[in-house]
Parts: sequence; C-alpha cells; structure tokens
Amino acid sequence: MRIDPFVLMILGLAGLGIVLPAQGVVLDVVSVLVQVGIVALFFLYGARLSTAEVVHGLTAWRVHAVIVAVTFVVFPLMGLALSPLAPSVISQQLLAALVFVCLVPSTVQSSVAFTSIAGGDRAIAVVAASTSSLLGVFLTPLLVALVLGGDVTVDAESVLRIVGLLLVPFLAGQVARRWLRPWLMRHEMGLRRFDRSTVLLVVYAGFSRGTNADVWSVLDWGDGAVVGAVCVGLLAVSSVLCWVAGRRFGRGARIAIYFCGTNKSLAAGLPMASVLFSATTFPLMILPLMVYHQLQLIVGSLIATRLSGHGRSVNP
Repeated sequence: MRIDPFVLMILGLAGLGIVLPAQGVVLDVVSVLVQVGIVALFFLYGARLSTAEVVHGLTAWRVHAVIVAVTFVVFPLMGLALSPLAPSVISQQLLAALVFVCLVPSTVQSSVAFTSIAGGDRAIAVVAASTSSLLGVFLTPLLVALVLGGDVTVDAESVLRIVGLLLVPFLAGQVARRWLRPWLMRHEMGLRRFDRSTVLLVVYAGFSRGTNADVWSVLDWGDGAVVGAVCVGLLAVSSVLCWVAGRRFGRGARIAIYFCGTNKSLAAGLPMASVLFSATTFPLMILPLMVYHQLQLIVGSLIATRLSGHGRSVNP
C-alpha cells in the first residue's frame, strides 16, 4: 500500500508551485519547456510501440470495443451522475474537475505494466491503451464540450493544439521507430525518467499559474474529502463493471479489460487540461485526476500482484 515515489514527486512539485511559483520570464521559459517536453513525450510513446504487438492486439477487436465503451461511454455517464453534488456538497468548479477525470483516456504505461504483472494479454493491453489515447485526442475535447459545456469552450483551435501536441508526435514516432529502436532499448531507464520529468514540469507550471491567480482560496478540507470519496467510488464502480464485462473473454483479455478500462492517463490528461482550461482554473481541474491516478496505482499494484499469484484459477 506504499505511495508511489512518482506521486510524491508530483505532490512536491505541486507544493513548490504554491510556495515558490514561477513568474514572469521564468514562467514563460517553463511554459516553452512544457510544450517541447509534451511533444517529445508522445513522439517517444509512438517510437516504443511495437508493430508486431499492434498486429496481434488488433485481432481482439471485441475486447477493444468493450474498453472503448467503458472509457468513453460508461465513465462519462458516471460523470453526469455526479451532477447532484453541486452546489450543495462541492462547488461547481470541483464538480467539473471530477467530471473531467471521467473524460480522460486510458493510460498506456501502467495499464500495460499491470496487465503484464497479472499474467494478462500484454499485446491487447498495448493496443487498447494506445487506441484509447489516440481516440482521446478527439473524443475528450468533444466530451468536454458536451458534458461541461458552460464551464469551458472547446473550438477547432483547441482540438488542433491537442492534435499537434499528442497525435502528430505519436505518429511521427511510429514512423521513426525502425531507426530509433536500438537507441530506445539502450536508454529505456533514461526515457522513463524523461517521461516523469515532463509530467512534473507540467504540474509545476500549472500550479504556478494557479498560485499567481490566487485560486487556492476557494478550497477547504471538506472539498478534499469529497474529491477523495468520489474518486474511490469511480474506481470501485468501474472495476466491477470491467471485471464483469470481461467474463465472456479469456483470462488474458479479461485482465487487459480491467486495467485498461479502469485506468486514466495523467500524461495525456495534463496537456489536454492545459489546452482546454484557462490558466486560473487548470490547477483545480487536475486535482481530482491526480488523486485518481494515485488510487489506480495503489489498487492496480495490489490486484496485479494478487492475480499473478493465483494463476489461471483466479476468479475474484
């Protein structure tokens, strides 16, 4: 049940952005580095994705349909079901932030890692999580516009910025994979550090803007408790739905459905939020996503370990 060190670093950078925010020219430089880092991050995602795994994983299209339905249909419906919470329980802005968690695509790294540890079908997880991320480039802004209509304006420029930040570099990475593969294999650990450093930089820049705009005065401990409880509820409901939905498939596919269907991407969610929301609302909008991210890492590691120990006889 230990807290992931990466999450501690995220919390540390968030705190630094509150106590010692970047301002003026420093903030401008950090913002440029964030944009460059995000482009490089998704270029490397594309370059790492094995073509052989894609070909194998694509054969399980029914499994992918289930995962896409959970990510972009079931989760948004759960987000809409939260509407009675505002304004009596939490503010309208925090409700919007909780709904945003439901609109973010699945994550690639932890979904694939947990599926592998649990003995699931890694190829299906790779394709499903990557497909979710690519679809999210278009579907997340569309869902944000439909579900959060009054809280944010999504236009063609916003979508094109997300495409330029995420999709174009990803596809370029796929094209360059044949030349970069040996280098990528030699520097796997360094690339993981770069991945995390980019996310940390996004968090610091976002929280710095929030501090400069004095947005933290609207939060209290009660809001934090509600956010935590709702995130636990979202993960619990999605976990049950994904495990039940996977019964018709084999064990390997069922495990892939569970992890790809319940996980949400911090790496994709942060840059999307930075484009879709204003600098003053961005920090609050990503708080629930950070909480959900930590929960999925804790619960995912426990379940993956349990599944790996039970082998093919597992049926939790």
